[in-house]
Amino acid sequence: MSVAQLLWAPQAWVGSGWQAQVLLDVDAQGRFHQVQPGVPAPAGATVLPGPVLPGLVNAHSHAFQRAFAGLAERRSSQDDDFWSWRDRMYAVALRVSPAALRAVAGQLYAELLQGGYTQVCEFHYLHQQPDGQPYADRLTMCQALMQAAADTGIGLTLLPVLYERAGFQQPALRDDQRRFATTAADVLALRQGVLAAGQALVTAGVAIHSLRAARPASITQLAQALAGDDGPIHIHIAEQTAEVDDCLAATGRRPIDWLAQHVQLDCRWHLVHATHATPAEIDAVGSAGAGVVICPSTEANLGDGLVDLPGWLASGAALSLGSDSHVSRQWPAELRLLEYGQRLNRRQRNVAAAPQLGQDATAARLFQRHLAGGAAAAGVGTWSLQPGARADLLVLDAQADGLAGVPPRHALDALVFATDAPAFREVWVAGQRRVADGRHARQAALRSGFADAMAGLWGKPD
Repeated sequence: MSVAQLLWAPQAWVGSGWQAQVLLDVDAQGRFHQVQPGVPAPAGATVLPGPVLPGLVNAHSHAFQRAFAGLAERRSSQDDDFWSWRDRMYAVALRVSPAALRAVAGQLYAELLQGGYTQVCEFHYLHQQPDGQPYADRLTMCQALMQAAADTGIGLTLLPVLYERAGFQQPALRDDQRRFATTAADVLALRQGVLAAGQALVTAGVAIHSLRAARPASITQLAQALAGDDGPIHIHIAEQTAEVDDCLAATGRRPIDWLAQHVQLDCRWHLVHATHATPAEIDAVGSAGAGVVICPSTEANLGDGLVDLPGWLASGAALSLGSDSHVSRQWPAELRLLEYGQRLNRRQRNVAAAPQLGQDATAARLFQRHLAGGAAAAGVGTWSLQPGARADLLVLDAQADGLAGVPPRHALDALVFATDAPAFREVWVAGQRRVADGRHARQAALRSGFADAMAGLWGKPD
C-alpha cells in the first residue's frame, strides 16, 4: 500500500513538454493528487535524481516468447519467414508450464520496467494443458501472469484470446496449436475471472487472435457480448502480405476492410501491427477512433515490413507501442527503429516530425502520441504526469552515455536517438520505486527463476 508522499523533480515532462522544478503530490492510493511546475523543492520532499518522464504502456506482449528470444536467428531451410518462425515458436509453447510461465514473465516484466514500461498488455493465448485439455482451474495460466506482475510491480492488462482455427480455410486448430483453443464464451469467462480476482494494478480486456484464427460468427458474438463495455479489444491484423492475400481469397475483402464492415470499430479496438494497410483502411480506423499497435522490433525481426507511419500519424488513430516477441524490451529503442525504418524507406530525416503543426521534434511527437495511445490500449484511463493518473514515472540518468551534457530541452531527443542502453535510473509504479540505479529491486531472484525455467526448456548450459 502506498502512503501519501511528495516527490520533486528538477525537470519533468508535463503536458506535452519539459517543465522545470515540478512538485509531484502522490496520494495514499498511489495516484497523483497535484502536479505543480515552477515550485522549489519543499522540505520533506523526496528529490528525484534526474529528469522525469511518465511511464509508457507496452501495448502488445506474448510473455512466453521471451524464452524464445534470440533462439531463432539461424536459417533452417531455404525459405525462412514469419511462418517458419511461427512453427518453431509453437514447439516452445507446447512445453511451457505454469511455473515456467511465471518465471519467464517475471524476468520479462522486470526488463520491461527497466526499459521504461510501467504497464503491459498481455495478448494471452497459452491457456490449456500441453495435451490440449483444460486445467482444473481455467485461470491457471492467467494466474501465472498475474503472479509475475505482482512479483515485479508492473501494471498488467490481461487480454485472453479467442483462438479457434488454423486458417481461413481450416475448420479447426493444428495439433501444435492445441493449447490455444478457446471460444468466445471462454474468453469472456476468463476476463471476468481476472477482474473478479481484484488484484492491484491488474485489469482485463479481450483479444481476437486474427481473422484467420477466429470464425466470423464468434467475432460477432464476442463484439455483441461486449456492447456497452468499455474494456479494450485487441486483434492481430494485416501483419503479413500472405495474410492479406488469404483474406482476400476467403472473403473478398482485405483484413482491415473486412473488420470495419463487420464490427462497430470504436476507441476500444486496437489493431496490432496493421503493417499492410491501405490509405482508405487507415482513414477508416482513424475516423472510427480506433487504434493501431506498432511493434517495430518484432516486425523487423520477422520481416513483416514497415507501417505507413505518416499515414497513421495523420489519421488521428490512437498509436501505441508493443514489444510482441521481446527481441527488444525498451521503448526508446522501439521508437528509434520506428523512425529509422521510415528514414531508410523514404530517404528522408525526421519523418515523424510535423513543424507545420508546431511539432518539430521527432521524439516528442512520437512519444506523446504513443503515451496517449498506450493508455487507451491498456484501458487505464487518465495517464501521464497529471492529477488523477497513477503515479508512474521514469527518472533519467542525466549522466548516462548519450545524455551527459545534453541541453535539458533535448533530453528526450537524445534518449531516443543517441542512447544505446536503457538510461532509466529509477522507475516508479503507483508511487512505489521498483527500479533503483537501473536495476529491479528483485532482479537477482527473478533472474535465478528465469535461469531455472530456461534450463527446463532448453537444458542446462554447457
